[in-house]
Amino acid sequence: MKKVSVPTTNDICPQTLFVYGSMNENGTPNFGLFCWFSYCWFEQLGVICAIGGSKRTLENIRRNGVFSANLVTENNLPLADYFGTADGRDNDKMDVSVEWEKGAVLSVPILCSSPISFELEIDKEISTGEKDEVVLLCRIRNTLKDECFVDSSMTSEEIFKATAAVRTCVDCDYWSWDGKYLGKWHERAKEIKANVEIGAAARGN
Repeated sequence: MKKVSVPTTNDICPQTLFVYGSMNENGTPNFGLFCWFSYCWFEQLGVICAIGGSKRTLENIRRNGVFSANLVTENNLPLADYFGTADGRDNDKMDVSVEWEKGAVLSVPILCSSPISFELEIDKEISTGEKDEVVLLCRIRNTLKDECFVDSSMTSEEIFKATAAVRTCVDCDYWSWDGKYLGKWHERAKEIKANVEIGAAARGN
């Protein structure tokens, strides 16, 4: 098949989405949505992720040296999309109904609705030369997985279907693992924002 040169894009190279969990200075959790995430190798499997722009998540990660990466699925997509649109410096960002717990090994917030979470420790930070644009090489200190996915009788196909991981690409769309359209960026967050606004009104804010 003939290939042609096109502008640089990743429109047919969808990426898996993760919610990064980090601790604020006051000990409260902060969650943010990211997709520049892949794997590398130390003496064992590690993680490589890129973060661009001035973000509370990056500030927390640099201060603490640890964070969590929680897989985004169809079930928690509205919440994940909300975490990707709300500013981490807004005092009311975390005024939402979210179940979380501390990691089993590291002091990082784990998103309970995610079927798999990595507890990560930064091994090396690489600057791209741009302000607040970094690549992080991380060691996986622990992996947490829902018990139902530890069933050795499940096939890879069954696991993928049950997990229902969400992917995205440059067109600002969300897609299921098998190609089903799930909505645009910032669209699914409205389901969560509506509840935040109702709660604020009830408190008289």
